Amino acid sequence: MLSVCPVCYVNVPSTELEWHANNHFQDDDFERDMLLAKKISLDIPTPRLMDVPICYESSEDFCRNAEYSSSNFKQNSTGLREVLLQEKISCLVRCQPKSTIYKVEGGLMLLLRRCLELESKTTRSIISGHVDHYESIESEDYGWGCGWRNIQMLSSYLLTQRKEARDVLFGGSGFVPDIPSLQRWLEIAWERGFDKPGSLSFNKEIYGSKTWIGTTECAALFSSFGLRARVVDFDSLPSEKGHFSGMIEKSVYGPMDKFLQRSRSDQESSLSHNVHYSKYKERKITGHQVLMEWVWNYFAHEAGRKLDNLQNVVLSQKTPLYFQHDGHSRTIVGIQMQKSVTGSDEKYSLLILDPGQRTRDLEKTLRDNNGWQKLIKRKVHTLKKPQYQLCYVDPGIASTKEWEDLKTIHSEYIRF
Repeated sequence: MLSVCPVCYVNVPSTELEWHANNHFQDDDFERDMLLAKKISLDIPTPRLMDVPICYESSEDFCRNAEYSSSNFKQNSTGLREVLLQEKISCLVRCQPKSTIYKVEGGLMLLLRRCLELESKTTRSIISGHVDHYESIESEDYGWGCGWRNIQMLSSYLLTQRKEARDVLFGGSGFVPDIPSLQRWLEIAWERGFDKPGSLSFNKEIYGSKTWIGTTECAALFSSFGLRARVVDFDSLPSEKGHFSGMIEKSVYGPMDKFLQRSRSDQESSLSHNVHYSKYKERKITGHQVLMEWVWNYFAHEAGRKLDNLQNVVLSQKTPLYFQHDGHSRTIVGIQMQKSVTGSDEKYSLLILDPGQRTRDLEKTLRDNNGWQKLIKRKVHTLKKPQYQLCYVDPGIASTKEWEDLKTIHSEYIRF
């Protein structure tokens, strides 16, 4: 059951109401914050979610205050909505709890790297930097929370490996919030205008829901902070028009399960006219091997000369990949390549962290260097779904104009 916070008028679970309300008054300089909030409200609201002002006492008090409700300000309904949204953001920054996690000494990625280094010298592996594993918990999100857990895994990378992301993510809190807080952040992204078609699938509300999410929700959430989130579609279903094979730029929207069930005619009608000839077709790479090749090229893009050295494990500067298919999602933290016996073809294995696995089990198998391959490696024959989606985050922070452009989620579309 939900109750309304008497301070910020946000719906919260009844069992958390007292704790939530008390958080508003933990700051000894509350009066100072109120004066600063008054000044902020009279300025032009920032168009960037990353600039988070101090929390007001309540929406009702804000609206009652004559100084805030001048005639000019009343006429600007957009400005009023923006200030109230900023109030919601600042309250969320104050109250969002850090997600609980089983901490692995040294980190799972260090353990994985050591195991990969002990493998055959004929292999080459490329892996991301630090990534924490967030497992689904039976009493909290088992069966529906994998999408949120993957967002948490990507967030753990961004917070530790990219300073610009750490400065803007989750109000600069410096930690990965729990799932209810992430749901609030996604609602704020929708309110900001990110992925409008996708938000309608949820009626613009996700807090407290057990509905599945996918890559487009992941992209919308990260983009709302000014991060350059990208989506890639891999599709093997035949086109109704039956003649095209290549890469296309198109607009996409979630949730993922609905996206996968859309008719082929709907997909064709949503494609833009920016068509690129597929390099994979040119090289006669077919089937799910196309996805493997794409992931290898993605992680290897900045590895460059390191791959020419005799190192069999290389650290990539790329973010992990949110890896979605119908019914489940996981996080790709790297890829391994092994030359075939003839030396003419490469055999790839995706390196995956699955929210459905227990972190303790992953840690034990990696420390013992025994059985971890079954939990982490995925070869091409395990890819049996006709459609997959990936989401990743490019470096840097978007400019104001680019931030506006990010509100429409585009994808690179690859048919194989």
